Amino acid sequence: FTRKKHDPSYPFNSIKYVLQEANLRLSEVDKIVFYEKPFLKFERLLETYLAFAPKGFISFLMAMPIWLREKLFQKNFLFNKLKSHDKEYLSDKNIFFSEHHLSHAASAFYPSPYEEAIILTADGVGEWATTTVAIGLKNQIEIKKEIHFPHSLGLLYSAFTFFTGFKVNGGEYKLMGLAPYGVPKYEKKILDNLIDVKKDGSFRLNQNYFDYATGLKMTNKKFNKLFECEPRNPEKEELKQIHMDMAASIQKVTEDILLKIVKDLHLEYKIPNLCLAGGVALNCVANGKILKNNIFENIWIQPAAGDAGGSLGAALAYWYRELNKTRNNFKDQMRGAYLGPRFNNEEIEEKLK
Repeated sequence: FTRKKHDPSYPFNSIKYVLQEANLRLSEVDKIVFYEKPFLKFERLLETYLAFAPKGFISFLMAMPIWLREKLFQKNFLFNKLKSHDKEYLSDKNIFFSEHHLSHAASAFYPSPYEEAIILTADGVGEWATTTVAIGLKNQIEIKKEIHFPHSLGLLYSAFTFFTGFKVNGGEYKLMGLAPYGVPKYEKKILDNLIDVKKDGSFRLNQNYFDYATGLKMTNKKFNKLFECEPRNPEKEELKQIHMDMAASIQKVTEDILLKIVKDLHLEYKIPNLCLAGGVALNCVANGKILKNNIFENIWIQPAAGDAGGSLGAALAYWYRELNKTRNNFKDQMRGAYLGPRFNNEEIEEKLK
């Protein structure tokens, strides 16, 4: 609506459109759900800074004012913004908060055509979780296992995104696109130094090489030393073979970890359907490998697997889990990725003219 990619501002136009399309006023809407829990996220921030102290003090000083001003009092912030849509919207009693990974899992399971499925969510980090396994059955989702921050497959991938000179939380697809131009020659280096992967695909990251937990960058000097070069400055530096090889290496490691996880889940739960969500599920090359390996009979991936799909999942989770609504229409509810305004031929012709 704003023509800005990854626009982080309050989605005024989206809400205005949804209300117009449904022919509703905001004061007539029963429930409003936000896709994560700010207090839990704040707790992670504080605990992380305490655990790493005195490291990260400058980053802490920079993060706190924004949190105290906006994010911690998200309910109040949302209420004030929502009021701008409807003067008669008078109470914040109908604003609810869903957990980040539950929102992801719900966004993949509830629109899927399966009555029962394993749901794998992998991303950078939500409140604490970075990877979760859940089982969806009819209208319920139960989270079975979690890997917590700072151990994160998404953040490991983002560290290489940063190092090769792309933008974190937006340029990961470029790193994926760069991978076929390289050779995975650093795969062993990554597995020996940066990440310890277990047989079932669970993992731990060696924090000595990263700065994302408390710093203002993704990687540190030890990481530079390991790969014998500095992070690429995209303003001044062209892409070189080393960047292509690094992309190929982290892509291979990511694919192998995901394959290990899904193979193990299939053996453990014996359910033929898999749903994928979270930013890592936007890695369509890795998804292709899971598909090719025929581990599951069926796979369904939320098209907006990243945080953009969080709102959809939060709403669906509230509808089915909290309100206990029946789910009995087991068809693909998304029918593609195109949610939003539709235009008829006359409108398009008029615009073109």
